[in-house]
Amino acid sequence: MCGITGFIDGTRGRSQAELAEIASRMAARILHRGPDDGGVWTDQAAGIALGFRRLAILDLSPTGHQPMFSRDNRLVIIFNGEIYNYQELRRELEAGGCQFQGTSDTEVMLAAIREWGIPKTVQLLNGMFAFALWDCAEHTLTLGRDRLGIKPLYYGWAGETFLFGSEPGVFVSHPDFAPTINRTALSRLLQYNYIPAPHSIYADVFKLPPASTLTIRASQPGSRPEPVAYWSAAEMAAEALANPFRGSPEEAVDALDEILRRSVRERMVADVPLGAFLSSGIDSSAIVALMQAQSSAPVRTFTIGFEQAEFNEADYARAIAGQLGTQHTEVTVTAQEMRDVIPSLPHMFSEPFADSSQIPTYLVSRIARQQVTVSLSGDGGDELFAGYNRYRWTNSAWRWMSRYPAGARRALSSWGQKISPAGWNRAFHALRPLTPPALRVSEQAEKWRKVLDVMGASSLEAAYHGMVTFWKDAPTRVPGPLGLADERLDPDFIAQLNDPVSQMMFMDLVTYLPDDILVKLDRAAMYASLEGRVPFLDDHRVVSFAWRLPIGYKLHPEGSKWALRRVLQRYLPDY
Repeated sequence: MCGITGFIDGTRGRSQAELAEIASRMAARILHRGPDDGGVWTDQAAGIALGFRRLAILDLSPTGHQPMFSRDNRLVIIFNGEIYNYQELRRELEAGGCQFQGTSDTEVMLAAIREWGIPKTVQLLNGMFAFALWDCAEHTLTLGRDRLGIKPLYYGWAGETFLFGSEPGVFVSHPDFAPTINRTALSRLLQYNYIPAPHSIYADVFKLPPASTLTIRASQPGSRPEPVAYWSAAEMAAEALANPFRGSPEEAVDALDEILRRSVRERMVADVPLGAFLSSGIDSSAIVALMQAQSSAPVRTFTIGFEQAEFNEADYARAIAGQLGTQHTEVTVTAQEMRDVIPSLPHMFSEPFADSSQIPTYLVSRIARQQVTVSLSGDGGDELFAGYNRYRWTNSAWRWMSRYPAGARRALSSWGQKISPAGWNRAFHALRPLTPPALRVSEQAEKWRKVLDVMGASSLEAAYHGMVTFWKDAPTRVPGPLGLADERLDPDFIAQLNDPVSQMMFMDLVTYLPDDILVKLDRAAMYASLEGRVPFLDDHRVVSFAWRLPIGYKLHPEGSKWALRRVLQRYLPDY
């Protein structure tokens, strides 16, 4: 796990020393992503400069140093992430005559690109990655990012200078870059609490979309090619739903157990100490249980507790750790310790980000980093196995709302928007007897207000969009162009999905997951110089299999995430 950055100089007038000094300054902005080693490479004639910071995980020797050159010196790569099937790819390359100096996955990836090309190689990679590859013969720079967007990669322009980096903060260290606020991004931030791709907080700076590559030619300064997709979440979901798992429920649990065991086992490979976050939820408990079942020594687990009883789940995590026999670390954090993190957030995230769990995520990462360099996480379980309450709740609410004429719903919605939150709290007890049992949930007054806000929605997609919007009036509060349609969501494709819950899960898979959940984990963990691995997500075979499971194996009368719960029952008692 590392930090990468660089640029193609649009002025073509800087010396080798100037290029190196700028690249070093940019890399220094992400020192926390790679405190173990660093490197800079430049080619003054081409105007290219690459900067790198290394968190050493595999091959701790100098043969893992980056920037790394192919054996024929044609290709130069800087790479952030982990390729879990690199040993398999290495054996195939060696059978074809390739030779290797070290044991890193970076060297294998570089050899694969040299042998097979970028399009074929990215299709073969199983893992999480963001890379920049310079071709010395073609004078082209190619950026690439993993399928689900686990590892970040930003790119943009300052005049004719092309810049890229793991975090947008590196851009401000380049003398050509003049930061300007992207008002579209600001409006979306106020709506969702995060900035959706491809936008960033800066104008002319973009997130490279997941599952895509972008190639820049040094001979065409200022040109703006579009990213090219090499994998499609929509195609994956459509294929999975067209070929659903047809075995019995018990066979489905067997298959899920096997595929998750393999994913977890592959993610336990490291040349440094490794552990896992344990929050006491289904997802992290499943990951830890599968780790411990395949480890001869106690797995190191990490939990933070809170002084406020309503937020504290440390007792449950401690009980799970005791049952599984892990080497458990638990730390209770105070309100002051949480407040002390706040001044670091702008540097930690490099752009505005408003998921409140960013603070505990950083704190547990900081605690884990005292003992390990890699920590596995249960992120992605909710999105793949329908764990969020909002899936069940929005589905029930939409079924209820859609019984009534659209005109009546719009009128009721308009009336509901005029009532203050305090008024809703007063109305809560009066409305409760009229509420269908499926809609009786915690914080009902707030959710009822949300329901009436989206009563006039024309579709489930529009209703769900309203349900996940925090400040729907944000577009009217931000002067300037808005462009609020999410380019990643094709309404026609979403309408083709065979049930409402699948529609909501798909929307989260391509928006909320990469732009909120994975941003939070990457920035918070890497600010503590800790690598976070996500076995549910960085193996695309797990994602595809989860989508093949019938929805009844996820949302079940016994509870959400039914198949995953059944897997966990094999390792933990029901209680």
